[in-house]
Amino acid sequence: MLTGCGGEQEADTQSTDIQSTDTQETTVQSNASETRKADASTGAKSREPASDEAPEVPPFDEPVTFELISRLESDRRLTVEGETNLPQATRLQVIVERELSGVRWRERVAVAEGRFVAGPFGPGSGLPDGGYRVTVDVQEGSVQPRSVQERLGEENEHLSGPLVQQSQHGLGKVARYRQRFLVGSETRRTHDQVEVLRVE
Repeated sequence: MLTGCGGEQEADTQSTDIQSTDTQETTVQSNASETRKADASTGAKSREPASDEAPEVPPFDEPVTFELISRLESDRRLTVEGETNLPQATRLQVIVERELSGVRWRERVAVAEGRFVAGPFGPGSGLPDGGYRVTVDVQEGSVQPRSVQERLGEENEHLSGPLVQQSQHGLGKVARYRQRFLVGSETRRTHDQVEVLRVE
């Protein structure tokens, strides 16, 4: 009788162990299913396009334009003010040259809200009477800031219009605008299209 009772207890114990094993397998299967769902959700999110990408910058598609006002100050030195349609921060070089001697003064400036100012140009004693030429050069693309390169191109390839030409150094395009003027206390006769400047 004791042996029979012991056998029944062992059978009950084995049955309990089997049920416990089944419960563990069910839990493992449930966890694996949840893991697959989480992975699928993560994969779907990763395939969604990023919404914080920077918008594409359109290339510059207008002919380059300049308008200059050259002003002779009371000390007979020259200030050059200009307007242009070039992008913000475009780097320019402004040169004033005396035609008789070839002496030059130059300054590098940047476009700000479509405008730029350079000068005053000339020696401390002021500009002597005579003919002068103001030249404004758009500098090569390699020296332009990144924001300008995005509009004009890395070699200024998006520049266009009658002022545009190939760079002498073979580094893409540049643009150049020139204006002649005369400095003198009296208006002089001239057949050229030239501005006459008098001391203000």
